[in-house]
Amino acid sequence: MRRGIAASALVVALAVSMAACGSSGSSSDGKADGPVTLTYWDTSNATNEAPNYQELVKKFQAANPNIKVDFVNVPFDQAQNKLQTAMGAKGAPDVFRSEVGWTAAFAKAGYLEPLDGTPAAADTSAFQPSLIQQAKYEGKLYGVPLVTDTLGLLYNKELFAKAGITAAPKTWDELKADAAAVKEKAGVDGFWLKAADGYYAMPFLFGEGTDTVDAAGKKITVTSPEAVKAVETYKTMFTAPGTAKADVTTDAYAHMMDAFNSGKVAAIIQGPWEITNIYKGSAFADKNNLGIAAVPGASADKAGAPTGGHNIAVYAGADKAHKAAAEKFAAFMTSAESQAFIAQKNSTLPTRSDAFTADVKADPGIAGFQGILSSAKPRPELPEYSSLFASLGTNLGKALQGTGTQDALNTVATDYAKLLPGFAK
Repeated sequence: MRRGIAASALVVALAVSMAACGSSGSSSDGKADGPVTLTYWDTSNATNEAPNYQELVKKFQAANPNIKVDFVNVPFDQAQNKLQTAMGAKGAPDVFRSEVGWTAAFAKAGYLEPLDGTPAAADTSAFQPSLIQQAKYEGKLYGVPLVTDTLGLLYNKELFAKAGITAAPKTWDELKADAAAVKEKAGVDGFWLKAADGYYAMPFLFGEGTDTVDAAGKKITVTSPEAVKAVETYKTMFTAPGTAKADVTTDAYAHMMDAFNSGKVAAIIQGPWEITNIYKGSAFADKNNLGIAAVPGASADKAGAPTGGHNIAVYAGADKAHKAAAEKFAAFMTSAESQAFIAQKNSTLPTRSDAFTADVKADPGIAGFQGILSSAKPRPELPEYSSLFASLGTNLGKALQGTGTQDALNTVATDYAKLLPGFAK
């Protein structure tokens, strides 16, 4: 599943109040007649991932014969807007897969049911604490972590070996040196970075000890000297010897993945959602040829990448019967057994420690990402945070095409001031 952060004006649109509407299939008095039919919106990859979630749904229905689940796969890049529209009018799903960045925004708008004290939240102590924290808004839990992820440095061990590289780089300077060595000795590009994408640029900010905003201090920090230095470093990753030039075409993501999977580039920054596709590539017929390391930083001790993933959330507008069924469904989908099943099928990362079974960790991709999760940076409790990636990505693209770094970041700050009126520049 591609991590394309939606570039919609979600937070602005969510300022409207939630329309009072019932769940589809529920009666006007808030009770369901007979067996309950849940509508579940899934946002996983329709080809590689969704069929395995459908298998889980079948298992849930077999164990709960009075609950039927209408499984609807919604393309990830359309889901945010579709959910926003449906929950603000009619036709909202009873339960759905919510990207971690959407959860707080939907909760702020009143669209989500608090899950504290419900069957969905009965086992929260088993989950990684930072992921539970990310699913909260103003102290209440609005989602149960389903899968998690972060960005890692993915590399072709064989190509690194041809270049005489024995360890993954820990700094950007080391990565550039390795890229040049690969180009010289293996004859292919050493590194390809997805250009003009705010999410993929976050490690450069983290590597300088900064972020786009200081959520706790309510301050926009994207124009700070540290941020400027981060973007200057970012720009060199497209011009240094052995690095691929910036691809700003609409198919840039596919170009990057095709090059990596076929062995035409030695390293990329990517998340675990691509592991199943990488394994299908000619360069990774041997899964053990895939190396996974923490994303570099300005220095080894400042490296870090954003924490992503998805929660299961319950719609606040559903009636009592549908909410109860949805909470039961959320508990089942996020159980240790279900998460282990999905991890083995989709090569995605569980959110709870007891799902990292020996069979799950036998997948080198999962084991590799599990090893770097501790360096991931949790998102602040800021509903608007995901919306910040859009302007950053757009203006990074302009910086790569000649706009001065400070000018580009000043434009980003202006955009942020509109999204975050209480924040100082």
